[in-house]
Amino acid sequence: MTAQQNTSLASFTGDAQPYGGGDPYADYRTADLPFTQYANLADRQLGAGVVAANDEFFAQRENLLVPEPAEFDPEHFGHKGKVMDGWETRRRRGVSAEHPWPTEEDHDWALIRLGAPGVIRGIVVDTAHFRGNYPQAVSAEGASVAGSPSPEELLADDVKWTTLVPRTPVGGHAANGFAVSAEQRFTHLRLKQHPDGGIARLRVYGEVVPDPAWLAALGTFDVVALENGGRVEDASNLFYSPATNTIQPGRSRKMDDGWETRRRRDRGNDWIQYRLVDRSQIRAIEIDTAYLKGNSAGWASVSVKDGEDGEWREVLPRTRMQPDTNHRFVLPEAAVGTHARVDIFPDGGISRLRLFGILTEDGAAHLAARHQELGG
Repeated sequence: MTAQQNTSLASFTGDAQPYGGGDPYADYRTADLPFTQYANLADRQLGAGVVAANDEFFAQRENLLVPEPAEFDPEHFGHKGKVMDGWETRRRRGVSAEHPWPTEEDHDWALIRLGAPGVIRGIVVDTAHFRGNYPQAVSAEGASVAGSPSPEELLADDVKWTTLVPRTPVGGHAANGFAVSAEQRFTHLRLKQHPDGGIARLRVYGEVVPDPAWLAALGTFDVVALENGGRVEDASNLFYSPATNTIQPGRSRKMDDGWETRRRRDRGNDWIQYRLVDRSQIRAIEIDTAYLKGNSAGWASVSVKDGEDGEWREVLPRTRMQPDTNHRFVLPEAAVGTHARVDIFPDGGISRLRLFGILTEDGAAHLAARHQELGG
């Protein structure tokens, strides 16, 4: 097992105060974490899943990846005890009356399939509402396994697991954050809690690293899609929802599943800047305003630049947007670039942006080299 340097950014230890009524998040402990601008690789929308756990007696492992914050109902009890919105295991015991305590090595584990393989930049182990029943410590490991391995295959002796978060004390009712510095491509995560307890949510932030062979087989594909390795670099406004929503898989399912800005009261406009999977030829564009009915963008334009120091050039001029509509545009000639930008006028939102094209020859070569360098 290979160890990697890790830094705990939000150090919370000890019990939180018992719930005393009112807002259950009033005394929740959290901090600003620098890696949360990256995509959540453990997002169910990308296809992530908790494929196995050794114990889920009190609360199911699948709760770890629920996108919404954990809920708490102080009156909700079931046949096994207090119903918690998270993953919670039974209390571990020792081997005898003389030794009733768990050993130093005792732990519970869960296996997580990332929704998109990639380089992990940070992990959040959220113990929201677990005030006296959270783990004493947590650790996390990553592995890169091709295909769709079963839990038994992942746990086989020949699978190499790299330590991403060494065994570290955590606090209850807190967002425990850890920066990760392993420059490798991972497909799976193994989360451990020592010796037992409950975790409400898990977030795994990082950069998607796609399989070049898969993209080549697709031919024309969405060169800005999150699952293909595109990402948001910056946006003018994130008041109502994150800009990364615009490159999530599938169509928007509700209004806050897109990107919406606050109402402007000046003569400016809002925008999002993207980095493409690599240098590409863009041939067609989709701008969807699904579920944005009284608050969609009035007009939109798309620009592309080639390289960090390249000049922005407009490839789709400012065009009228209709509410709750998918707009499609075939470009008269392919637009070559590494970055894209959508401008909306004057404000409002879009739900999805799709840029269909192919990698250039040098873009494909660069992507293949990075994939190999990261152990893909």
